[in-house]
Amino acid sequence: MTHWPEILAFVLLAYFIGATPFGWLLARVKGVRISQHGSGNIGATNVGRVLGRRWGIACFVLDFFKGCFAVLLADHLAPRIVPEAFAWSQIWPESLRVSCAVAVFVGHIFPVWLRFRGGKGVATGAGGILILVPGPGATILVIFAAVVGASGFVSLGSLIAVGMLMVMRLIEVRDPFGHSNWICTAFIVGGTAMVWIKHRANILRLFQGTESRLTDRRLFAMIARVIHVLSLSLWLGSAVFFTFVAAPKIFASFQEVVATAPSDRTAFLPLAPVATPEEQKRLGSALGGSAVGPIFPVFFGLQGVCGFLALVVAVGWYRLPGRVNRLRVWAIGLALLTVAVGWPLSQEVTRIRLERFSTDAVVAAAAKEAFGPIHLASLGLSMATTLLVLIAAAMIAWLPAHSPKGYDEGVSTAGEAK
Repeated sequence: MTHWPEILAFVLLAYFIGATPFGWLLARVKGVRISQHGSGNIGATNVGRVLGRRWGIACFVLDFFKGCFAVLLADHLAPRIVPEAFAWSQIWPESLRVSCAVAVFVGHIFPVWLRFRGGKGVATGAGGILILVPGPGATILVIFAAVVGASGFVSLGSLIAVGMLMVMRLIEVRDPFGHSNWICTAFIVGGTAMVWIKHRANILRLFQGTESRLTDRRLFAMIARVIHVLSLSLWLGSAVFFTFVAAPKIFASFQEVVATAPSDRTAFLPLAPVATPEEQKRLGSALGGSAVGPIFPVFFGLQGVCGFLALVVAVGWYRLPGRVNRLRVWAIGLALLTVAVGWPLSQEVTRIRLERFSTDAVVAAAAKEAFGPIHLASLGLSMATTLLVLIAAAMIAWLPAHSPKGYDEGVSTAGEAK
């Protein structure tokens, strides 16, 4: 027995939720036909430009939450209404969730009530993404706020945020186009393409230097400063803790476990006989590596996100008076470069660490010879990263008190002061 009618009903419901034109409705409350003002778009940016910042924020929140609501509806109601449908295949729940996210996104862009002339889908798409993939979804919201705060261009924030979402999906997921992942990946890639297509006029204006900036950036400027400080703080704290505290302690702890087994650390069970201190050292190192290795992807991913956010905001201050604002960009940029180089190097260290214990004597000997220099280079990069981030964090004491020209005063178009 199939349940296509019920499933189609959920998708159609999601479309009509997305097609609810909150921007148009808010403008009508103020007696304004939003399609005849500004860019004519019903999205939060144009609403804020025409009606004021508060109305723009209200529009963004409403559009964002209708994206969340459509996916949550599928999450909570569909298993109760059509439970048999979810027994067909493991990908059915994910398929329905993604289908509803697509439908609410399409509904916002092509609302039937407005002759299929809607918004650009950024807020609504972000709401659906936050429920589908909470971690990356929350990250792109922070990226959006950082870019807008640094540049004043909402369009640029939208373009970079969705682009970074696609990059994170392709990097973070082991097999993004695998059997259970391809549906969500296809939505993210397709949604990114759709957002970029809808912003093609904005992209042209960005290149021409005529794209409109926010006229009141004080809120985003404050958010950008907070993001910069928190990003550097988290980056520095995690780098210091992992490099100088956690990793050495883990290796020392496993050496102790091997030397004192059986003990409470091994549930008072004996380990396999280890005859010599050298063998004990090798076993402790192998166990320590097995514990630290899985942390590397998360650790470097966290550093990459923090570095990107801190750099985006710092670039917005680059042209301000004072050498410190330029040094800040260089310090963060170089630190981010060391992370980019250190990430694949750490993976090579993990691979060679395992090969040192190969039963093939030739492989083991080659790995032992190569391990020392590569491991030393990896440690050197980690220390360089920590030092550079420490320098950037120290520069927080000299955060710019004022924004670039037009930042607080407002800029209507690039190069035109209010």
